[in-house]
Amino acid sequence: MVRTGIVGIGFMGMIHYLSYRQVAGAEVVAICETDPVRLGGDWTSIKGNFGPPGEVMDLGDIARYSDYNELLADANVDLVDVCLPPGMHADVTVAALQAGKDVFCEKPIALQPSEGARMVQMAADHEQLLMIGHVLPFFPEFDFVRRTVVEGRYGALLGGHFKRVISDPKWLSGFYDPDKIGGPMLDLHIHDAHFIRMLCGMPRAVTTVGRMRGEVAEYFSSQFRFDGNLVVTATSGTLQQQGRAFCHGYEVHLEQATLLFEFAVIGDEPVVTMPVTVLEPDGSVTRPDIGGDPLDGFAAELTEVAECIAARRTSEILDGELARDAIMLCESQTRSLKTGETVQIA
Repeated sequence: MVRTGIVGIGFMGMIHYLSYRQVAGAEVVAICETDPVRLGGDWTSIKGNFGPPGEVMDLGDIARYSDYNELLADANVDLVDVCLPPGMHADVTVAALQAGKDVFCEKPIALQPSEGARMVQMAADHEQLLMIGHVLPFFPEFDFVRRTVVEGRYGALLGGHFKRVISDPKWLSGFYDPDKIGGPMLDLHIHDAHFIRMLCGMPRAVTTVGRMRGEVAEYFSSQFRFDGNLVVTATSGTLQQQGRAFCHGYEVHLEQATLLFEFAVIGDEPVVTMPVTVLEPDGSVTRPDIGGDPLDGFAAELTEVAECIAARRTSEILDGELARDAIMLCESQTRSLKTGETVQIA
């Protein structure tokens, strides 16, 4: 059993806490939170753009700390689950690794590639496991794409388009602060940057157009340039239009088929505007029954974490170097948007 301590009880900390209840190989034994009300179990102030609302939790005999260093010193904790604002990820993760703990850190790995690299190197130096919470590949709709591409069911991947757009998250403090959360590029589009990197490899260059909001990208479209025939684009960001609460989706092109999916929240109601659909090579259309709820993806992700720790192995999906590459892509996209030029990716 992997004994877990969650650092940071905000929206993602709550989602992780709830999801661990579905994981046979892990349990939450400690939490750390500076807000005394939340530390006491009253999570009714927590809000997000999906999932259940916050409620009053019975934390039972779970150890509670207001200082993360105290949690790191707890010998009963095997795994530190970091759910803090991204600007704090690197320092807390490095401290946990130095304390001899394995770490599961929410995405993005950090706000700068150099900080991500520092985290990856520290895990290697201390022979601890570091996994980054890129949950998207565990969502049934995206897991279907990943498995279809890996298995080569419809021939080689030719590319595709990915979309992820939300309304301005007015409830989230510091969202557009480049030193705290990093705006839509690092909080929202990072999902697709990671997925593109995982499916396609590392692009050699990127061209991005769009709008800035202060020092961060607000709304943007990118074309990723690869050697060979891959054609990959993505659109993401925030709109000053509260009716566009959330949408994401894809159109993925394979040699012998096209995969489609789109989901949105419209009028506070979840709507699958395009269920997972396969345009077959003979012109027919199939809609595979993939099942599942978005929250199931978090349970699947945390199950992968627990299994990796039990086996002392890395995860291909949650790998720290892959997560570091994703923020390298985002940094390059922002630079392209600011300069109006195509940016080569190292």
